[in-house]
Amino acid sequence: MRCPFCKTTRDRVLDSRTSHGGGIVRRRRQCLNCRRRFTTYERVEMAPRMVLKSDSRHELFNREKILRGIVKACEKRNIPLDKIEETVARVESEIFGRYEHEVPSAVIGEVVTEALKNLDQVAFVRFASVYLRFKDISEFEQIIAHLAKKDAPHAKDK
Repeated sequence: MRCPFCKTTRDRVLDSRTSHGGGIVRRRRQCLNCRRRFTTYERVEMAPRMVLKSDSRHELFNREKILRGIVKACEKRNIPLDKIEETVARVESEIFGRYEHEVPSAVIGEVVTEALKNLDQVAFVRFASVYLRFKDISEFEQIIAHLAKKDAPHAKDK
């Protein structure tokens, strides 16, 4: 593995952990040249999926686009990067499990939105506002009211 700092290929693995039922291996490494530490992730390479865009164009599925979108939604939130990475892996796994060759971009947006709802409600609202193209404040109010109602204790629980 090439060191991201000094570019040498000499390193040692300090720690390895599996996650997502063994689907991902996280390795903590230390460069033997500059002594800095970095993390790598290994995952099974799947057959590529094509994304069908709303304007009928096709593009290659890009995991990094999902990661960037979720990171942006989680900006300035106290969410560890490994939780974000797990969320991206769950999204990718669900999409690859449901679609063999081609996935509509709308489905990707729905899966990401649902995953963010479980991760962080503020990140969910941020992502949903872009994905659903909110036009005014009333749309924010509606989604926040829906979240508040969902979190409110039921009358029988009181």
